[in-house]
Amino acid sequence: MQLRQQTALTSKEYVDTEAWRQASLDACPLHQAGGCGWRRLGTYSRVSPAGMRVARWYCPRGQTTFSLLPDCLAARLTGDLDEVERVVATVEASPSVEAAADKLRPDIYLSGAIRWVCRRFGPVRGVLLALVTLLPDLAASCRPTLGAVGQRLGTPVLRQVRAEAEKHLRSLAAPVGFGPRPRRSQGGRARREHDLGPDPPPRTG
Repeated sequence: MQLRQQTALTSKEYVDTEAWRQASLDACPLHQAGGCGWRRLGTYSRVSPAGMRVARWYCPRGQTTFSLLPDCLAARLTGDLDEVERVVATVEASPSVEAAADKLRPDIYLSGAIRWVCRRFGPVRGVLLALVTLLPDLAASCRPTLGAVGQRLGTPVLRQVRAEAEKHLRSLAAPVGFGPRPRRSQGGRARREHDLGPDPPPRTG
């Protein structure tokens, strides 16, 4: 189970200072009174950013592992939250998802680039909509876009969103929230990947 570690460090700063060594959880989230055998379970590594490690703990009675995810990291997605924010900002500033995908991932076929973008943009769009719905101050006057929410909450936007919605993180979708992974279709693809229509044919030439 993932829990939020509040930190203003960037992912590079987190790695450079090995900040996971100072990460702490004083009590088991399942057994606040103790007696469950709560103990630290070392760390696990992330593929990206290079050198990143995340602290974790284990509750033997609940048979549950907890990881303390710093605010700089995306949940259940390679990379950090600021990278995801740049993708969403590019989509919002582009005439189409296809145009944004072509700009962000010119190194792969357009169909794959669109899927890569949608794995980031789709869930964040849903989280922004949920946030605007959950918070009355935003619901009255804020559109569920990165730009509009950023004007109200400040930047980096997705870090601010994670902080504002902390009580709801377990029900909000990754990479901002800590909710379950998207359901997969029989073909193995996430259903949300095709929210914006079928893949175009690969580019030639």
